[in-house]
Parts: sequence; structure tokens; C-alpha cells
Amino acid sequence: MTRAENNQTGQTLEQLLALGTQQLAKAGIESPRREARLLLTYALGLTPEQMLSRSPRDLVPEQPFLAYLARRAAREPMAFITGSKGFWTLDLAVSPATLVPRGDSETLLSCLLDYCPETQSPKAMLDLGTGTGCLLLAALAEYPHSWGIGVDINPDAAVLAQGNARRCGLADRALFMAGVWDNALEGQRFDVVLSNPPYIPTADLAELMPEVRLHEPLAALDGGDDGMAAYRVLCARMPHVLAPDGVAIFEIGIGQGEDLRAVAAEAGLEVLEIRSDFGDVSRAAVLRVCREMSA
Repeated sequence: MTRAENNQTGQTLEQLLALGTQQLAKAGIESPRREARLLLTYALGLTPEQMLSRSPRDLVPEQPFLAYLARRAAREPMAFITGSKGFWTLDLAVSPATLVPRGDSETLLSCLLDYCPETQSPKAMLDLGTGTGCLLLAALAEYPHSWGIGVDINPDAAVLAQGNARRCGLADRALFMAGVWDNALEGQRFDVVLSNPPYIPTADLAELMPEVRLHEPLAALDGGDDGMAAYRVLCARMPHVLAPDGVAIFEIGIGQGEDLRAVAAEAGLEVLEIRSDFGDVSRAAVLRVCREMSA
């Protein structure tokens, strides 16, 4: 029994799990019992393995579980309650200053490894709209001799990402800064450019699930009238930012593949591949500067 459990009276694990499941189901949460168990495990400071070893009749404190339960029932993302989220091979701190890293975005890392298979070769990497730093830090973890810069318009996001670099032991190879796209990096070229930009059409924001619409930064989601505003800027900048033979890998939204091809072509880029995530949704676009432009 933990110190907190010694100092409090409470209910049994079984009772709290039943209460949590009921309240989360009423709030419209998918898999309410699973989420109630995750919240209770976190509230008690246990590992999943330790939780499994506990008897359903064990008496445990109600707090902070009930406080966490109220937040989750209000559709606050689980990651904001626990303060962390797993991504690729990393465990990252999260905050409302950034989007919560999503498994779908790992598709960009699989593209990177396929198009840049020499992981021991040093590369300069750039992550535009870095958020938590998840893309850049995951990439640097796979390329131990590479370094990178992450840029986000929100200074709080840049601070969070730099903290994640320290958390992951990558602070000596990653620098995060606040800025507008690559404006502060004039003249610097990169072998790899990664970006998960805002790509949801403005009119669609109201239809997002409450966890996203109410708690995550809309500026990181709003892609303008057609969802393509950020891509027009990014594609126009790639001929000036990518090194010869460099690749850019962008996350894209549902049905945006052909629109991106048109925007890329206008900017002198070619789309090498549009790759789907595990849900069979087009998720990552791999681009390079057209050969005749880079010659």
C-alpha cells in the first residue's frame, strides 16, 4: 500500500472502477472501463503490472482518482491529465500548448527510414510546427549522428519541446525555437524537413471531437478555408530550405493528397509518395525539389 493509501479512507478498486466506467460511459467516452482503469492506475501511482496484481476488494483512496475522473468526463484528453504521451520509442511531456502526439504521425518516421536508410550518416533536420518536438526527437533517436532544429510559432511549445529533448537525452543534438516557419533560418539548408502543419479546413473545426475542439490549440489545427494554407507556404519554401537530394515529409489530412500534388508542382516540387497510416488513411507525403530546379 502506498503512503497516500495509508493516509486516506476510500472505496474498493472494484467500486471505483465501476463508478469510473459509469461516469465515462455517460460522458460518451469510448472504452470507458479501459480508460477508468488507466486513470485509477495513474492515480494510485502503480504500473499496469502492479494494478493487475491488486485484488478488486482492496481498499484504495478516492482522490486524486475522482478529480482525474471529472476532468476526463469533461473530455479533457487523457494525456493532459497524466502529463505525458508515448510516441515512437519516446515518452514525451505534453501540455495544452501543443497537440497531443498521435500514432498516425509515426507514418512520417516510417517514410523517413525508407527514404534515408543510412541511419549512421549525419543529417541536418528541420521540424516546422514542432509542437512537443515528437517528430524531430523521434528522428534523432533513429539517426544518432544527426542534429536538428524545431520551430513553433508558440513560445510555450518551443519550451516544452526543449524540455522533451532533455527528457529524452537528445538536448545536445536538438535546438527548439519560437518563430514563423523558417523565417529565422535564412541561408541554412537541411537534408530532412518534417512537418505536421495545420490542415483542417476552418469550417470543419466545429465538428472535431470535444477532446480536440475544447482542449487542444486550434491554431495548430486550422488550415484555412481549404485546409491547404500551410502547405502553400511550406512548399514555396522547400526549394530554399532543402539541401540537394534532401526530402521533405509532411503529414496530410484525409483526401488532401491530390491537392498537395498540385500545390507542390506549382512550387517546383515532386511528390515521391503518399503513404497511408495503419487505418488506411493517406497520412504522409514525401517530396523533393524537381531535378531540373535543383540542377
